[in-house]
Amino acid sequence: MEKKLYTITIFSENTPGILNQITIIFTRRQINIETLSVSPSSLSGVHKFTISVQCTADMIEKVIKQIDKRIDVIKAFYNVDEELVYQEMALYKITTEAILDSDEVERIIRKYNARILEVDRIYTVIEKTGHTNETQELFNELNKFKVMEFVRSGRIAVTKLPNERLVDHLNRAEERRKELEK
Repeated sequence: MEKKLYTITIFSENTPGILNQITIIFTRRQINIETLSVSPSSLSGVHKFTISVQCTADMIEKVIKQIDKRIDVIKAFYNVDEELVYQEMALYKITTEAILDSDEVERIIRKYNARILEVDRIYTVIEKTGHTNETQELFNELNKFKVMEFVRSGRIAVTKLPNERLVDHLNRAEERRKELEK
């Protein structure tokens, strides 16, 4: 079976140990986590884990079912890139001297719609938001001037659906609960 990049979204309360519970599922199946990002969601008290992995369709189904079984997980979903709006952020630190000595660095920054975050006598920090290939291309170009430090965030993503998937899931669960009470 062909491997594909999937983005997994997991909603949970912010409980100690939940990240470990989730990563163990990937470790047991020998699936490498490509990116990982955790932040509060649009729902108060609910955190959102965004994880990207390369695996088969069969494997992603099994992983999602296992994640959903965790007590502290409210719900897990997966998507392919076409169903998402997603970005990553990258920071690059280069010498300020490189910027002062060459017009090319400024041209590169403009070309990639990057921005300068901080300028110090020794270093300058540049930020780029985009897809992995865009942030990597900028790294490749800036590295001609010896990038001193480089870091890329995990993927953050929202679905192209009108509502947060968890909201729809919770609304359906509430409707089922009301039907059962009748």
